Amino acid sequence: MENNKKEESLLNKKISRKDFFKSAAVAGASALVASEVFAKSRFLPEIEIPIGESTIKEIAEFKSVKVESNSDILIRMQAELKKALAKPMEQRKWKMIIDTRKCVGCHACTVSCIAENKLPKGVIYRPVTTVEMGTYPDLKMRFLPQPCMQCETPSCVPVCPVNATGIRPDGIVHIDYEVCIGCGNCVEACPYEHRSMDTGENYCDETPSVQPYELLPTMEYGKDWTREGKYSATEGSARKCSFCLHRLDVGQLPQCVTTCIGRATYFGDINDPTSFISEMATKPNQMKLLEEKGTNPTVTYII
Repeated sequence: MENNKKEESLLNKKISRKDFFKSAAVAGASALVASEVFAKSRFLPEIEIPIGESTIKEIAEFKSVKVESNSDILIRMQAELKKALAKPMEQRKWKMIIDTRKCVGCHACTVSCIAENKLPKGVIYRPVTTVEMGTYPDLKMRFLPQPCMQCETPSCVPVCPVNATGIRPDGIVHIDYEVCIGCGNCVEACPYEHRSMDTGENYCDETPSVQPYELLPTMEYGKDWTREGKYSATEGSARKCSFCLHRLDVGQLPQCVTTCIGRATYFGDINDPTSFISEMATKPNQMKLLEEKGTNPTVTYII
């Protein structure tokens, strides 16, 4: 009887999901909830994403800044973003290329991502790892920023028991926080370990009071996800990078792209053969992480 009540509370999100994750007893109920919902998942509708003319975005042109042959690549990518948004969503396909030869390991992308998305303690969308390449004495050091790979065949999507995650027509793998039940299946399934659970913790939990900036809402997916009082609207949900979808929809490049001091991150519509991202996609020495997993990640690296 007690477990049934906990299951019902979880599904209705009427209890603190932070307490849910920290209680060992409820952890058992979590598995029970996930398995029961999974059995019913074939009756659940897929997340509906609008397509067609309604997805065309009219973005104002920056008349004071012209794209020239010697322009900063951010200027060109920004102009091409406007061009891509003038097409229906299903006609554009976002891609990111990271040039590891230019990355200096400053972690500006990591920090700016945390600030942009108001990420809580324990949630990082774009970690940067240090990788040794080659064999002694011919060794090289590379820094490897790792956002969500936005896979074309993601491992995280089919394991979700409630269809809370899916692939948009423009290739972005997204999460519906209002549908996610926090079972963690997708977190375990991701071979890149690029999903994490929002347990509702704050960086200032061990201090006398939570700071106001920790209660600021995040605008992910174009919605205002508030942090009312002690708890967050995203608490208990799986979270990950979305290529700053809320920025894209208003004509802005992902935050990590704009803050990269070495201009090592390229972004754009790969369906546009004249775009900078299409140009960079033809460059040699490119790799994808864990290709053997068959996920076909959209994010690629120049090494």
